Amino acid sequence: MLTRSGSRWLVGAVALACLALTGPSAPGGALSGRSLPAEPVKDIVPNRVMTWNLCNPCDASNIDRAAEIAAHAPQVIGMQEACARDVDKIRDYLEAYHGLVYHVAYGTVLQNWRRCGGAPWNPGGFGQAILSAAPMTDAVKAEYPEGGSEDRGYLAVTTEVGGRSVRVFNTHLAQRRQEEFREGQVRALAGEVGRHDRAIVVGDLNAVPEASELDPLWALATDADPQCRPAPVGTCEPTTDWRSKFDYVFLRGIAPAEHRVVRTRYSDHDMLYADLDVT
Repeated sequence: MLTRSGSRWLVGAVALACLALTGPSAPGGALSGRSLPAEPVKDIVPNRVMTWNLCNPCDASNIDRAAEIAAHAPQVIGMQEACARDVDKIRDYLEAYHGLVYHVAYGTVLQNWRRCGGAPWNPGGFGQAILSAAPMTDAVKAEYPEGGSEDRGYLAVTTEVGGRSVRVFNTHLAQRRQEEFREGQVRALAGEVGRHDRAIVVGDLNAVPEASELDPLWALATDADPQCRPAPVGTCEPTTDWRSKFDYVFLRGIAPAEHRVVRTRYSDHDMLYADLDVT
């Protein structure tokens, strides 16, 4: 007769064997079609939201990426520079190794063989992705009219954070020296965010807080760090290897509780998460 710990070990071993045989689940349009348990997932922090630019192309293991995420177990994770295949693997490893089950939505903006592999005639999808422990509805994938040197866009879903319904936006704006493109992108994004009384905007904005192109977002929302404001009002903790603040959790109609920047060796961007007061 197996002990309780032995049973858990056997279940985990079977899950990993199945994962090795079947590989990661394939994307199924904007939202994955895989059926997930309706009950809350143990150990996930229900009011925690994370943003992380995965860095692509970078030589990082998806097993290690999953372990980094599992250490903080957020309810919602916004990923940028994300290949759909990598997101699938991270999601599967989170479940198989850590017992954390997530729904997934994809915000692919281009198909790119150099970044994401795949067959030359069927390259992998690249862009944004959102993992959520709660189901997601009303997914919208939008590309900005002008992306700059590379296609850029945002992904929006409605899901639950701390048991409350909220609209979540995940975006990646044009590269650092392309302010003129980010200006139009922020205007387009802010126009959608402003339609919601309760919204969270996560992402890599490629701009420091005092950059003028971010003004429309600052007019609608605040950063999860209460000290982070456009200069000279406040100071913001850096989130990149070059020690700039480029990654944000903007809150509209929601109060912050705590936040943390987590240094990681698996990307040139730090992980940023916020615990929210959703009462």
